[in-house]
Amino acid sequence: MQEELYRRFSPRMYAVCLRYAGNAEEAEDILQEGFIKIFKKLDSFRSEGSFEGWIRRIFVNTAIEHFRRKRYLQPVTEKEENTLEGNYLSVLDNLAERDIMELVQQLSPGYRTVFNMYVVEGYTHKEIGDILGISEGTSKSQLSRAKMILQDLVKKFIEKDRQSRIES
Repeated sequence: MQEELYRRFSPRMYAVCLRYAGNAEEAEDILQEGFIKIFKKLDSFRSEGSFEGWIRRIFVNTAIEHFRRKRYLQPVTEKEENTLEGNYLSVLDNLAERDIMELVQQLSPGYRTVFNMYVVEGYTHKEIGDILGISEGTSKSQLSRAKMILQDLVKKFIEKDRQSRIES
């Protein structure tokens, strides 16, 4: 039964792990840790909502715990937070999902974790702060910094793509 559960859900849960991990090896560690939790908590599933949703939540929490243990996030002052709230253009809509995932992987673990929790998982800054043990302001500034870095990465990606088309 465990083998069938693993075979059925591991590809999708591995994708979740990759969003939070810095590399494939780290994603595999999170995947294994998540499945251990699933197997131990299987009897606690109350059939409220989808089974896959329940599994996904465990994997997201496992990935978050993984990074909380490593302490990648640094608190910031209110002054620093206010200076990070600049305006920026969003060009992510023009990229394929695969390209975006590759760019997100280039973020530092702290930025990547907050970005994923807020943008992909839909947590609020207050929830992120509570889960990661940081202030709401730190969560906001981590997201702002992640977006600014992604904006630069996207611009470089687009420029590189444009150059390769010109040279072809």
